[in-house]
Amino acid sequence: MRKDIFRRIFIIFCIFVFVLVLQAKDSDIEKNLKGFDKFVLKTMKEWNVPGLAISIVKDEKVVLAKGYGFRDIKKKLEVTPKTLFAIGSCTKAFTAVALGILVDEGKLDWDKPVREYLPFFKLKDQFASERITPRDLLCHRSGLPRHDLVWYNSSYSREELIRRLRYLEPSQDFRYKWQYQNLMFVVAGYLVEKITGKTWEEFVRERIFKPLGMKNSNFSVEDSKKSPDFALPYYKKNGKIIEIPFRNIDNVGPAGSINSNVEEMAKWVILNLNKGKLNEKQIISETNINQIHSPQMVISQPIRYDELFYSSYGMGWVITAYRGHLLLQHGGGIDGFTALVSFMPKDKIGMVILTNLSGTPLPTIIAYNVYDRLLGLDEVPWNERIKKEVQKAKAQAEKARKEKDKDRKLNTKPSHPLEDYTGEYENPGYGIIKIEKEGDHLKATYNSITYTLTHYHYDVFELKNELLEITKKVAFFMDKKGNINSLSIQMEPAVKDIIFTRIPEKKMKEESFLKQFTGKYELDGLIMTIYLKGKNKLILVVPGQPEYELVPYKGTEFNLKNFEGYSVEFKKDKSGKVISMIIKQPNGTFIARKKIQGE
Repeated sequence: MRKDIFRRIFIIFCIFVFVLVLQAKDSDIEKNLKGFDKFVLKTMKEWNVPGLAISIVKDEKVVLAKGYGFRDIKKKLEVTPKTLFAIGSCTKAFTAVALGILVDEGKLDWDKPVREYLPFFKLKDQFASERITPRDLLCHRSGLPRHDLVWYNSSYSREELIRRLRYLEPSQDFRYKWQYQNLMFVVAGYLVEKITGKTWEEFVRERIFKPLGMKNSNFSVEDSKKSPDFALPYYKKNGKIIEIPFRNIDNVGPAGSINSNVEEMAKWVILNLNKGKLNEKQIISETNINQIHSPQMVISQPIRYDELFYSSYGMGWVITAYRGHLLLQHGGGIDGFTALVSFMPKDKIGMVILTNLSGTPLPTIIAYNVYDRLLGLDEVPWNERIKKEVQKAKAQAEKARKEKDKDRKLNTKPSHPLEDYTGEYENPGYGIIKIEKEGDHLKATYNSITYTLTHYHYDVFELKNELLEITKKVAFFMDKKGNINSLSIQMEPAVKDIIFTRIPEKKMKEESFLKQFTGKYELDGLIMTIYLKGKNKLILVVPGQPEYELVPYKGTEFNLKNFEGYSVEFKKDKSGKVISMIIKQPNGTFIARKKIQGE
C-alpha cells in the first residue's frame, strides 16, 4: 500500500517537473523572440516587401505562426497564417518525398536508370541518357544547365517537355558538376505518374498533403485565386511596388507549383525534423528521409562569411551549417513570390517564411535572425550585410550594362527590309519564336510572351521585355540565296546561342495549296511529273532517276531534299494558273513548261 502511494507521488512529481521544464522552455522561446515583431516590420519596410508570413517550429511544436503586412495592397487585406503564397522551388522536396515513398513500396529504385521506367527518356548526351537515375534527377547533376526558357510560360505538357530534352545542349559532363535544373524535377514528377497511374498532383495530395492535414494547399495559382485568403504577387520596379499577373507553371509542377500557407507548411517542417513522421504516422521511412537529407553533390561555392559553411545538395534540399549547427533549407521564387523552408535537425528548430514579392532576400535575413535568437547567440547584422551585397551587385550590373555596348557598330542598317525578317522560326528543343512587323519596328513572341525588337547593328537586334527584365541579342542570318533563313539567341548563358530555323508558311504544307503544282512538265522533250504523296508531300519524278521529295522553302519555291543547291520554283500567269517550273541547280537554271491536260 505504502509502495503504491510513493509510486503515485513519484509519478505526480515527474509530471510536475516535466510541466516546469516545458514552461521554462516556452518562457525561453518567448524571451528569445522578444522584439522579433518589430524586427520583421522594420526589415519589411526597408526591403519594401508588401506581405510576409512565418511559422517557427521548436521541438515539434509550432511556437509562432503569424502574418505581417498586406496580401492585397489596394484592398488593404492583411496577411494571416492561412494566407496562400506560392512556395516555388520549395516544392522540390515534396517531389523527392513522393519518390521516396515509391522506393519504400519497392516500386522505384533510387539507382536504377530512368529509362527502365520511362523508355522514351533521352538526353543529348547518350551516356547520360543510359545511366541517369532518379537520384541524379533530384540532385542537379544531369550535365544540363537550367534551360528555363524552354518551359517558362510555355503550353507544352510534361511529356512534351521531356521529349524536348534530347535537343538541349549540356554544359558539363554527366555527374561532373552541380547545376541547378528544373526540368529534371519534371521528369521525376512524371515518373510518379507512370509508376502509379496517378498524376504527381494526385499522388502528393493523397500521400503527403492528406496525412499531414494540408487541406488548403494546392498545385496551381488558378486554385489559389479561388481561395478566400490568398496573396497577390508583386514586383519592384524603379523603387515602386507593382502588382503583376499570376504566373501559371502547372506544366513544371513537380519543380515548383505548390501553393501553401505557413500554418500547413509547419507540419511539413515537423515531418522533416521528425524523420518522416508526424503524430506517430510514418509518411516516409526513416531510411529514405535520411537519403533525401544526405549530401549527394557538392555545390562548389566559396564561403562568404565566418558563420556559414560549405554547401552540398541532397535531394530537394541544400545542406550546410550555420554557426556550427547543421542546416537544411531550400528557397523558392516565382513571379511575385519568394519563399524559404529551413530547419536544423539536431537542434529541432525549423521555419517557413513566405513573401509576395519577387526576388527579395528578406526570408534569408529573417531566418538567420530567428536562428540567432533561438540558439541564444548574438544577432549577426545580416540585414546590413546583405544590403551591401545587393548594392555591390547593382553596381556591377550597371558597369556591365555600360560595357556591353562597347563593340556596337554605330550608323549601320539591316541588310533587308524589316518585312524580310518576319515569320516563324523553330528550334526542336525550344519551340517556335514568331517575328512580326508592328509599325516601323519588329516584335517577337515566344511562349506567348511579347518582346520588342530594336535594331542594334547590321543584322543584330536587341530583344527586350522590361517587366521580366530580359534583354538579349538576336542575330539574323542569310542563306546562299540571300534570304533570311535563321536566327540565334542566347537563351541559356551556359551553352552556345540557340539556333532557330525559319519555318515555311503553313500553307506550303496544305493539300489545297500543293495540288495546284501537280501535273506533267516538259523540258526539251523530257517529261517530268509532280505528284502529291499523301496530303502534304510533293514529289518530283524524272525518268530514269529516283524520286525527289520537294521541301517547302518560300513562296512557290521548294528545295530538293538532301540535295544542297537544287530547287524548283513554280511560276504562274496573271490569272494565278501554274504555267511552268524553274529548275535551279549548280550548273544552271532550266525552265520546264507545264503541259495542258490532253497534250
